Amino acid sequence: MYAALTIRRVEQKLLELFSQGLLQGTVHTCIGQELVGVAVARALRPGDFIFSNHRGHGHYLAWTDDLEGLVAEVMGRATGVCGGRGGSQHLCRGGFFSNGVQGGIAPVAAGLAMAQRLHGRGGIAAVFLGDGTLGQGVVYETLNIASKWSLPLLVVVEDNGIAQSTPRRDAMAGTVRGRARAFGIGYRAATTSRPAELLEAAREAADFVRSAGEPVVLHIRTRRLMAHSKSDDTRDPAVVASLVRRDPLNRLMLRRPANLEAALERIDRRIEAAVAAAQAAPAGGLDADGGSGGAEAAPSQAGVADHALRPPRVPADGLWKPWSFEAVRVADGIRDALAEGMAGDERVLLLGEDIRDPYGGAFKVTAGLSTRFPQRVRNTPISEAAIVGIGAGLALAGWRPVVEIMFGDFILLAADQWVNHAAKFAWMYDGAACVPLIVRTPMGGYRGYGPTHSQCLEKHLLGVPGTRVLALHRRCCPKRLYAALLTTVDRPTLVLENKLLYAQRAEAVAPAGFEISAAGEPFATVRLASPRPMATVVAYGGAAEAAEAAVVRLWEEEEVGSELLLPSQLYPLDVEPVVDSLRRTGRLVVVEEGQLFAGFGAELLARLACQEGIGPFRARRVGPAACPVPASRSAEARALPSADGVVEAVTELLGAGRPGLNG
Repeated sequence: MYAALTIRRVEQKLLELFSQGLLQGTVHTCIGQELVGVAVARALRPGDFIFSNHRGHGHYLAWTDDLEGLVAEVMGRATGVCGGRGGSQHLCRGGFFSNGVQGGIAPVAAGLAMAQRLHGRGGIAAVFLGDGTLGQGVVYETLNIASKWSLPLLVVVEDNGIAQSTPRRDAMAGTVRGRARAFGIGYRAATTSRPAELLEAAREAADFVRSAGEPVVLHIRTRRLMAHSKSDDTRDPAVVASLVRRDPLNRLMLRRPANLEAALERIDRRIEAAVAAAQAAPAGGLDADGGSGGAEAAPSQAGVADHALRPPRVPADGLWKPWSFEAVRVADGIRDALAEGMAGDERVLLLGEDIRDPYGGAFKVTAGLSTRFPQRVRNTPISEAAIVGIGAGLALAGWRPVVEIMFGDFILLAADQWVNHAAKFAWMYDGAACVPLIVRTPMGGYRGYGPTHSQCLEKHLLGVPGTRVLALHRRCCPKRLYAALLTTVDRPTLVLENKLLYAQRAEAVAPAGFEISAAGEPFATVRLASPRPMATVVAYGGAAEAAEAAVVRLWEEEEVGSELLLPSQLYPLDVEPVVDSLRRTGRLVVVEEGQLFAGFGAELLARLACQEGIGPFRARRVGPAACPVPASRSAEARALPSADGVVEAVTELLGAGRPGLNG
């Protein structure tokens, strides 16, 4: 009981500190539920993984005994286990992870369990879910995959009978047992009111997962004695008082065994020392450069990114360099890079819907890979959220997963996994975790697939700190891009592959009268330059084709020279090549296939408006009609960006004369 008493006293101290104004934010204590964490921690072994939730202090202390790190973290100090970045709900140490977004942790834990199976060392993963979490669809996506793939996952349902304020009886149909059995998963039950039986049930469940290599649901009935968070308890006080009287730890305190006072004194001294040390430590949260994990920059006092105000840095030998690569069919280039990456690094895995042979993916990019690497290419259910979450879990454990989303239109089904999980881990765990996850997906229209299979939705995932977003186009080498990415990936990276590109050849052969060069990293920005530039055109992905056709037409028919910039990295965004071009032209046209409002072009123009060293410039934006993409071929052609639209935009800017004011 010593571990449980330690957890109880820590939680009580945290509530006291909050009442004194020494804590801020949320504090979800596990008072009444301490034995759950103790039982599961004792059933696990070194090398196992644990993924906990918003009410995870007890789980963390039971597994790590890191009282000092927890107290300092919740107090927001640099000496906290995550440097004050994660706070109460986001902890990481020794194979322990937690996140406050409950249901979303299930697939990440399944990814950790899959990593344990792949390692073959007998390790397992455990995930703590509250009963309220059983309303989350991603939980069932995960249970389905965990059962089908025989993942060594212990699913601990911590059932305290109430979510934030809603009793389970008002929110949950069926039973926990029924849910487990629906997926062919074993079920065990226990309660914190009988501690000895709970310890045995947890041990037996963990041992079964380890020996059988199959998931098990461990359903633990317990009671939360305090509010959901701090003081928001809506339950009848008489009901809570009854629970308090029946609580095992409270009954122990009433019995006052001989060694209890000495134990409590040791615990309290340690807690007080931890609080004093935390108070003396510096505040945590941000370091000098804004932190790790790919964040672009720390916020300045003015609330804007420092780099947006710095003058461009142009190398002494010039920004633009010759650019060439061997021509390759885009789908073949991607496939070849994946094959070579898998051959050279056994950590590279492919997950996705219908990607195995003989189908080989909806656009045949993965054709032949499962035949060559049968154990490392997995067909998945239609479960976008779960497979991205599993990919994140695999990445946390050191693998290099590549997840295919069949159509980019479905990427937002996994937005929670991207935004609240994969993107956050490296930073909020203070660099203790890395998520080398690649998600690739086809985007765009011009194929007649209609409103739900033709969209460009990337703007919704641009600007998420800790991530990278890339977009293929015909003037970058897909094989070179993926080869570099597979060896250097250090954060969640989304790669957009325009559908029209797959059958085209990527090549660096310029149209007559033009030359192709590159700025920055090989896959950062590609520039199509012509003599006497009068306008700068920026396009990416599927819009690049229309933009290039327009630039060629303007030169051949009107002798209007333009510079076409084709960024392959959309986020983080390097504006220096655009700044360099705008200094010469003073006119900018941004072309994008996705909806313009709050899109890539809007961010680019905002960044340029804050940039020093450009001078006044005029700008136009070319994008689709403000409606879903029609299925009719003629209507789709009118709705999506075209070369005619780009020509018209450039002509308008030229007709406006040389700029004198921003416009």
